[in-house]
Amino acid sequence: MARIVVSEFISIDGVMEAPGGEPGYRHTNWVGKRHEAGQIEYKFQEVLDHEALLIGRVTYESFADAWPTYKGAFADRMNSMPKYVVSTTVKTPAWNNTTVLQGEPMAAIRKLKQDLKGDIVVGGSRTLVNALKQHDLVDEYRLMVFPVILGSGAQLFYRTEDAADLRLVDTRSFANGAVVLTYRVER
Repeated sequence: MARIVVSEFISIDGVMEAPGGEPGYRHTNWVGKRHEAGQIEYKFQEVLDHEALLIGRVTYESFADAWPTYKGAFADRMNSMPKYVVSTTVKTPAWNNTTVLQGEPMAAIRKLKQDLKGDIVVGGSRTLVNALKQHDLVDEYRLMVFPVILGSGAQLFYRTEDAADLRLVDTRSFANGAVVLTYRVER
């Protein structure tokens, strides 16, 4: 059975909006301005270690516009790995090796977890991440926390009365002051 691993770029104040240059956000590309080689290597290894990518429509549109234009081993992996999109509006995905999940999304994701042998990574996709959390489908969170307070923007987690207990299982730091905090969901 596959595990679902949510992997996100976030600021110290919990913002995850437009890390890579997406239009319409005052602080867009806040990750790109701070990236360093070790982080890129970490993210590349992460996609190598996962069987598939699970994303929502907004992230799909952003990734599908960008990744096919990039060159190199990282781009080759992103463009070739199986991708699953949760969307009611994407009908015929243009990005290579992409499947739009059919039927009730959480039931389709439960089936995907049963069918795949390797783990599934989720990037971006704030709405999807919160739905996965609500339905207890997340197994692990990897939060790459950047040393910046953005002060505005969409935060990763919705405000809710529901709590989730997590256990810290790994940390990794980078020369620019960013850290990856890896938490497993306690059940």
